[in-house]
Amino acid sequence: MANENPARPTKTERRQQAREQARVAREREQKREKRNKRLIQGGIVVGVLAVVAIIALVLTQTLKPAGPGPENMASGGAVFGADLEVEASPALQPDQSREYPEVDREELPLDISIYVDYMCPGCGNFEQTYGTMLENYVGGGDATLRVYPLNFLDNRSQGTNYSTRAANMFGCLVEQQPDVAFAVHNRLLSAEVQPQEGTSGLTDDQLLEQAELAGAEVTSELESCVSDKRFSSFISANTKAVTEQGLLGLAEGAQLAAGNQLIPADEPQTLSQTPTVIVNGEQWVQSRDGDLEAYLLKVKSEVEQQQLKNSQPDDSAASE
Repeated sequence: MANENPARPTKTERRQQAREQARVAREREQKREKRNKRLIQGGIVVGVLAVVAIIALVLTQTLKPAGPGPENMASGGAVFGADLEVEASPALQPDQSREYPEVDREELPLDISIYVDYMCPGCGNFEQTYGTMLENYVGGGDATLRVYPLNFLDNRSQGTNYSTRAANMFGCLVEQQPDVAFAVHNRLLSAEVQPQEGTSGLTDDQLLEQAELAGAEVTSELESCVSDKRFSSFISANTKAVTEQGLLGLAEGAQLAAGNQLIPADEPQTLSQTPTVIVNGEQWVQSRDGDLEAYLLKVKSEVEQQQLKNSQPDDSAASE
């Protein structure tokens, strides 16, 4: 019977096979190394591009010009009149300065301004004490109320900038749903809702929940305005204006209190604390002027007496 086993490779053939296997293995390893190198390089490029994109986004957000303020807040504050309606005004543009409208303080309604920070404990106490009374005065047409939202206490909310975010939402509502803006302002300063100073405050979603409880409709437009912090630059500019340039709408010669002293009359009347309340151009200071409602009644009586005097005929003119 013939031997069917194949012939055993010679030593030379075995050497050639070993060389061929080694060559194939080297090529396979070289391809793997090239592939890994491309992946690493690609990953580095992607990482660099991501970093560049983040830097570009930060610079864009930081360097972009401030947008316009909310509609109906041209002087920096929202003006509430009879029936708590918001006085309409165009949006304040970045290149425009805040201007206080002319007010005849010899006529009713009384002209009241309040400067607030929604994290300020004193602002909460003020609203909880006098909010309903002011609502009655303003709603009944005896006074107009200008609410100026500020962000004094941004650094007291654990990095969340709560003062700005709450004030921003107020601005969003003054522009989009002005009929509920007063109720939201009141709710943000209520004992049940206002966060303690030094906490992180409410989240954007929680702010929207409180707005809804006050009667607002949480539309996509409102959600976008809140999440984008659309009027944050406007709120910061509000604070800068009153702390560096001084308050608008003060009566001639009126002086603001700074602690236990008055700011000299020849210096800018800048704001140093919240709440600050101005009635017909003069600051109301509780320790000096007493209860706010009693003070308003006093000023209202003086205005009514002046109105009566102005309505009476001039006897000297009549005798001529």
